[in-house]
Parts: sequence; C-alpha cells; structure tokens
Amino acid sequence: MDPQTNTGHPRRWAILGVLVVSLLVVVLDNTILNVAIRVLADPNEGLGATQAQLEWAVNSYTLVFAALLFSFGILGDRWGRKRFLLFGLAIFGLSSLASAYAQSPEQLIAMRALMGLGGAAIMPVTLSIISVVFDPRERAKAIGLWAGSVGLAVAIGPILGGFLLEHFWWGSVFLINVPIVVLGMVLIAVLVPESRNPHPGKIDLVGVLLSVVGLTSLVYGIIDGGENGFDQPEVWAFIVAGVAVLTGFIFWERHYEFPSLDVKLFRNGQFSASIASIGLTFFASMGTFFFMAFYLQLVRGYTPLQTGLLLLPFAVAQLAFAPRSAAMVHRFGGKAVSVTGLVLVGLSLVGFMTVGVDTPIWVVAVLFFVQGAGMANIMPPAMEAIMSTLPRERAGVGSAISNTIRQVAAALGIAVLGSVLAAVYRAQVDDALTGLPDAAREAASESIAGAYAVAAQAGPQGGALITAANSAFVNAMHTSALGAAVIVLIGALVSLTWLPGRPTRAPESTVERVREEVAEAGGDPALVDADNR
Repeated sequence: MDPQTNTGHPRRWAILGVLVVSLLVVVLDNTILNVAIRVLADPNEGLGATQAQLEWAVNSYTLVFAALLFSFGILGDRWGRKRFLLFGLAIFGLSSLASAYAQSPEQLIAMRALMGLGGAAIMPVTLSIISVVFDPRERAKAIGLWAGSVGLAVAIGPILGGFLLEHFWWGSVFLINVPIVVLGMVLIAVLVPESRNPHPGKIDLVGVLLSVVGLTSLVYGIIDGGENGFDQPEVWAFIVAGVAVLTGFIFWERHYEFPSLDVKLFRNGQFSASIASIGLTFFASMGTFFFMAFYLQLVRGYTPLQTGLLLLPFAVAQLAFAPRSAAMVHRFGGKAVSVTGLVLVGLSLVGFMTVGVDTPIWVVAVLFFVQGAGMANIMPPAMEAIMSTLPRERAGVGSAISNTIRQVAAALGIAVLGSVLAAVYRAQVDDALTGLPDAAREAASESIAGAYAVAAQAGPQGGALITAANSAFVNAMHTSALGAAVIVLIGALVSLTWLPGRPTRAPESTVERVREEVAEAGGDPALVDADNR
C-alpha cells in the first residue's frame, strides 16, 4: 500500500463530531449539577434534598461510573463498540428523562446511579472507535479534539445549567440531555461503523461487585456520620464494612488472573506517587466545589447563572494552561511542574479559608483561576511518570487506572469534606436554634439550605437565624478548606519525593504504538502526545 494513502474511514471527521457530542453529554451533565444544588435543596422549587442527599446525587453517578469503567471497556470490545455506545446513550438518555421528573431525592439518586452506568458505557468506546476510524497520522489530532471537548464541557456546563434554572424548572438540567442523546443515537446509527477487538479481555465480575459494595458502604458511612454524628454505631459499622470489603477486593485483585484493577502496579513507588498526586488533587478540589456551590448561592445569594459565570475562571485556566503544561514538563521536568501545580491548588484552598460573608467576589474568582491553573499542571507530569513505569503493552492500563482513581477520589472528597462541613456547621449553629420547634430545629441543623427554609417561615426571628447560619457555614467551610489544603500538601510531598525529573523524548515510533494501545484499552491517549512534546 502507498504510504501516502490515508487508511482512515471516509467519514472519520463526521464520526469524530458525533463521538464528541456523546462525550459532551456525559461531562456536561455532571458540571451542570453544581449550580442546581440550591434549587434541589429548596422544598418549594425543588425536592427539599438534604446536604447528605445532595452528596449522594453527585456520588451515586461517580461511584457507578468509576466501578464499571474498566469492565465496560472490555464489554464494548467484545459485543461491538457501536452497539455498546448506542446502549450507553440509551441508558443515559432514559435515566436523564427519569431524573428530570423525579419526585423525591431518593428517586433522583437512583437515576443518577443509572446515568453513571450509561456514562461508563460511553466513555471508553468513544476512544476505541477513534483508534479504528482514524489513520495513525491523524489519530493524535483527533484524540486531542476529543480530549479538548472535556474542557469545553467544564466551561459551558455551569453557565448552561444556570441559564436553564433561571428560565425553566430544575428538571430542565437533566431533560436537556434527551434531545442530544436522540440526535447522537441517530447519527451514530448512520455514520459509525461497527468494530470489535478480536481478543477481548475477561470480565472481573467479582472484582466489580466487591469494589461497588465496598465503596458504597464506605461513602455511606462517611456521609451518614457527617449528617447524624460519628458517635452512632451504625455509622462505624458501614465504614468498617466498607474498609473490610475493599480489603477483600485488593486481595482478590492480587490473585485473580484477569483483574479489573492490577494492584501489583502500585508496588512501583513512581507509579503509586503519580496516581496519588492525581487522586489527592481531585479529592480536595471536587470537595471544594461542592461546598463553594452552597456558599455562592446561599451565603452570597447569587443566582444559578451568576454562580456558573463565577466558576468560569477555573475552566478558562484549565483551557489556557493544560495545552502548555506538557511543554513545561519537557523543559523543567515532571517533578517541578507537578509540585508547582499542587502548590498552586494548595494556595487557592488556603485562600478559601479567608473568604467570608462579605469578601469581594473578585477574590473568589481569582482563587478559582489559581486552582484551575494548578490542576492543569498536575495531570501531564503524573501521566508521564505512569507511562514511563509501564511496558508499552500496558500503557492503556495506566491511563484507565488514573481515570478510575480520579473518579473515586472525587466521590470520597465530596463525602469526607462534605461530612466535615456538616459536622462543624451543626456544632456552630446549634446555639442559634434554641426555642425553635423540634422539626424546624432539625431541618435548620442539617444544612444551611434547611436553615434558610426555616428562616423563611420564622417571621422576625428569620433574619437572626440566617445570620447565624451564614456564620456557622463560613466557619465550617474554612475547616473543610483547611482539610483539603492539608490533603494537597501531602500530594505535593509525595510528588517531591517520588516523581522523576526532566524526561527524555521517546522515539515517535514508540509514541505512536503507545497511542494505539492506550486507545484500545479505553484510556486517554491525548496525554501520551502531550507528555512527549
């Protein structure tokens, strides 16, 4: 064959557009939810969800997504990627429709978990399809566009969510997915060719079950402890059971021939440090986003659209610095770039500890920008280190593990920091609730959203209750931000100790082979190209 002949599919760029839309709908909906928290907590406008229920609305999606990501990539290879992509979109669309019309927080949580199942089916096969339909010479560009769509979704999600909430009811943030999914399914059916891996891996059903049960039990115990206090025996029963099941999961993965998570890789200090830097960063940052959504919409009184616009500096910093971070790694080394990024994230979290009820809002916007700039410089050096510790045939495994750890860390961050927030808030606001009826006192002590709902019906006492609730929440927010900053500091120390310095450039033939293997395994090959520039 003529080496100048392009072996890609004739409709490859149109196919890429459809795949990007499929990915956008998965990422977009998660970022939209950040600005819907206040409305969902309102008993009149929304579902009257407690803070714990709102944490589960986020985490039910994330935990299911993370637990099934490995196995669904293999199932797509086995059953047909086009077929599995259509399956994932159908599940995602139907669960979005059900979420829009949920009648209780419990229904919303269940449907969000089902959305996580659909998202786990969509994400890995989109990359695998790209590796099939594009010529190797164009594949890097295609994957770069695919990866860039994630940044686009992060940027437009909160703004779109705010616009919808200002003009329609809360269910519109989920209902918007349905027409996009339907259009995507039609275009996929017409444009995307079917493909399979002739030698797919085996499904680790026991490992998947243990990871889901263990993580759910652990997160449930942490969230329940934040809501009802950690002096309850059942709280510790769930936490201990979760740790025990996850220990069993690690034991199983060490001895099973086809593990969904190869825990033996963590024996390598450089690999473990890289994964830890990613996990600790997302633990701290996603927990921060959760409590800042309450701060902006309740303490400061901003609308969902205004909140979305205030989150924009974070996305802008990501889009501005992420493409340049790989060049910084090449020039200064992975250790220097990663530690710098972690320090920037840590500084932003320390900055959130100084934010009060009347802090100028531009200060908050600047802190979000610094946080985004820091996070943009953490992933490339970490992925560089991960790739360098693995043989070429296992490059995709490293990328997939990093994606899974990132999702799990985000869920744990929201659970742990959210529980710290709830516990400190409840202790600080308690004195202001004396004299209230039992039901009102319980609602006001659960969360700041509950305090606002009680204050609206408390007459002259309402103003004093709001003042006390705002003060208690800000103090609790400072404690959570301190905890997040300590976590990021640990990540910086880990990176400083174990991450490598300046890398050498890999031959292009090796890089191309790694790209193909990463895409085949359902990972993110764009990071391979970024790290080798």
